[in-house]
Amino acid sequence: MAEQAASVETKPGKCLQHNEERAVDALGVEDSNNSMRTQGDKGIFTIDQRCKMETLTTSKATYVPLKGPGVRLKGIRRELLEKQITQKIREKIHTELSPAAPEPDYSSTTQRDFSVPGFVPSRPKSTEVHDYKSEQAITFWSENCQQIQGVTPIRNLNAPFRKSALFSTPITERLDEEDLPPDD
Repeated sequence: MAEQAASVETKPGKCLQHNEERAVDALGVEDSNNSMRTQGDKGIFTIDQRCKMETLTTSKATYVPLKGPGVRLKGIRRELLEKQITQKIREKIHTELSPAAPEPDYSSTTQRDFSVPGFVPSRPKSTEVHDYKSEQAITFWSENCQQIQGVTPIRNLNAPFRKSALFSTPITERLDEEDLPPDD
C-alpha cells in the first residue's frame, strides 16, 4: 500500500488526483457499489455517526454584545427638550418638502368660460336673408377650399364639395368637354 501511494505521489501533475481513494484505502473499505462515490465516506470526519453537530460557532461564542453604563447619561428635562426640538424641526422640514395641496376647482368649462359676471349675450343682426335648405353652409373648409391639397379642382365656388366624377374621367374625354355639367 505504501508502494502504491509513493508511485502516485512521484508522478508529476497527479498530486491532487486520487485523494479520496487514498483516504479510503487506509480504512480498508471496498468500493463495491457507487454509493461511496455519490455519498462519500461517512467515517472520514467522525467515527460516531449518531452524534449531533454543534450549533454554536466560534464567532458566536466569542462575541459579547455591548452593554450600556447602566446609569442615565442625560437628564429627563434634556431628553424631553431634545425630543421637542427634533419634532419641531421634523414638522418644519415636512411642510417645506411637501406643501399643502391647492384647493381643487370644481367649476365646469361652462361656468369658467361662459358665465362671466357682467356679460350680456347678444346676437349679431343678419345682413342678408339666408335659406338653410338651398344654400351651402359656411364652414372653415368651404372658406379655405382653395388651400386644401388632394381635392378635385373646384369649378363652382358656391358648391365646392359636390359630387364630381372628374377624378375618374379619362383625360382624353375631359379635354373634349366644352361645357361643364350644371350644378343643380
